[in-house]
Amino acid sequence: MSDKDTAAAWLARQRIARLATADLRLAPHVIPVCFALSSNRGSLYVTIDQKPKRSGRLLKRIRNLMENPQAAVVADRYDEDWSQLGWVMVRGRGDILERGAEHAGAQMLLTWKYPQYQDMRLDHLPVIALRIQRWSWWGRLEG
Repeated sequence: MSDKDTAAAWLARQRIARLATADLRLAPHVIPVCFALSSNRGSLYVTIDQKPKRSGRLLKRIRNLMENPQAAVVADRYDEDWSQLGWVMVRGRGDILERGAEHAGAQMLLTWKYPQYQDMRLDHLPVIALRIQRWSWWGRLEG
């Protein structure tokens, strides 16, 4: 297995990552997200879910992607034994999927990975599709 295959397999197993976006002024916005990696490793999906939000406005991550589609996702592992540290970061263009086959497939992947989504109606909610253009990784990613 190549190093990239190892990094992709490790990332796919993680339960949480951080999504970084920026607005037109390049002000950063970083939030924890649940995610799923496409089977071809070309896209990473994040759904907008039904957890309570503060206002009726579009979420900051969606507004940012509309202004500046460049985004990154990073997942990491911390351990007091620093020989166990590791992270994977993917960067690319964030597309907002509102409907269609890819939208439905992404929601299915996310519902399979996170059973908590099974009790939520997600079909009408947008999905962020990060089109992966660059992979970076470091540390211990086995196991």
